[in-house]
Amino acid sequence: KMGSAESSAYRNHLSRFLPEEQSDIDGIFDLLAASSGSAGEKNGKATKKTVTLAALKAAYTREPLPEQMTLRLYNGMKSIDLAGKSSGLSDQIAKEQFVIFMSNLLKGNAAEKITIIMRMISKAEGPVKGKQIQEFTEDLIMSVVHVLNYRKELKGWTLENTRDSASGVKALASQLLSELKFAGGTKPLGPQLMEAEFDQSVIEDWVYRVPQISVFLSAVIRQGLHVLHSLPDQIKDIVNLVPSCKGIKGRGLVSLFDIPSITYINSHLPAELQHKWQLLFSSRLHGESFSQLCWHIVKKGACIVILRDVDGYIFGGFASQSWEVKPQFQGDHRCFLFSVFPSLAVYTCTGYNDHYMYLNHGQQTMPNGLGMGGQHEYFGLWIDSDYGKGHSKAKPRCTTYNSPQLSAKEDFTLDAVEVWAVGELPENTGTKGKKSILDVDPEARAFLEMAGKCRHSEGLREPMEEDDDE
Repeated sequence: KMGSAESSAYRNHLSRFLPEEQSDIDGIFDLLAASSGSAGEKNGKATKKTVTLAALKAAYTREPLPEQMTLRLYNGMKSIDLAGKSSGLSDQIAKEQFVIFMSNLLKGNAAEKITIIMRMISKAEGPVKGKQIQEFTEDLIMSVVHVLNYRKELKGWTLENTRDSASGVKALASQLLSELKFAGGTKPLGPQLMEAEFDQSVIEDWVYRVPQISVFLSAVIRQGLHVLHSLPDQIKDIVNLVPSCKGIKGRGLVSLFDIPSITYINSHLPAELQHKWQLLFSSRLHGESFSQLCWHIVKKGACIVILRDVDGYIFGGFASQSWEVKPQFQGDHRCFLFSVFPSLAVYTCTGYNDHYMYLNHGQQTMPNGLGMGGQHEYFGLWIDSDYGKGHSKAKPRCTTYNSPQLSAKEDFTLDAVEVWAVGELPENTGTKGKKSILDVDPEARAFLEMAGKCRHSEGLREPMEEDDDE
């Protein structure tokens, strides 16, 4: 019999799970114990069921999870101290350890998660080095991409229609690590970060402040170990991890986004817009033309503009309201600028001014182009109506978003642009069976005719994929 103190702690952990969740956890544990060969008899006595590392690896490595992550999960389970237990079974996981591990990581707060996370970062007790935290974070992000791909949970994105995830994994890990603070509140930088030592309280503070760590762990456990993955009220935190993707399938296009950057940028969007992204414009599909860009994005609701310059820098902005062609600034404080490569970062508004978004075309007196942040001639992000030119002038920082220069050179040459609508498209846009924007918006028609464009609006009327992307 278990000691009564221990069994009450165990019962407390068990009581966090609904009955159907408990039976799910029991089922997974029994399956693993059976393949560990621990359900049999030893010396005439029935032994307690336990799980070995070999059984975990056999069940999960190579397909749902990379081997390194299986080992980290095992170390996390093994780190749970069962008071009064002899350590004779130390290389095996007992049922209580398995349940407490699930309870702390899936239902616990930062304080409950931290001891396990410390052991997942390093098997040794005591402080951990920045380099070890980086390796853990990269493993975690890579495992999320891997398992979501394996379980077909990428919702219309694929590893083929997005940028290579390897650079995205490194960029996102660096971004999350940049939130590490010493006890005094200072942030270590660069090489100093890799060699610095961090104790448990610092890592706990980091896990508390950086929600992605817990969300990614939850995704790896639920989808990787395939436990509690299908109970609807239990997956709220990972439901919007990756938005569903419309409009890229079957078009031979590779997005400028990679899976890690999609999860990061999506997490900064207003919650009601995080469930769905839809491709509105791609310079590689719709042509390198500013008129085409305007034509595809005006009055389509909130959207994300992302571009790559000829030096390979990838960056963009989130427009919180529909773009409109007019000589005034538009948008609101929810807009932000971001960088995807060579580093991943989001720059939110400072409150200094309201120069969030600007789109103008065919005007004599005002600048013509698409801009976000800063001021005329000095935008944080600018795409000129003379297509192919742009600038990111932010010395030392963009006044509206506090962003640095996002492009490799202040005045850059454009390589590619994409615009993604986020959330639901507004009612009045030209989706299936509805009028084109050119039929209902004479202003748009006028500016296209003024720009010398004939009215072949097939580009706008192309059917939006609604059915088979998921």
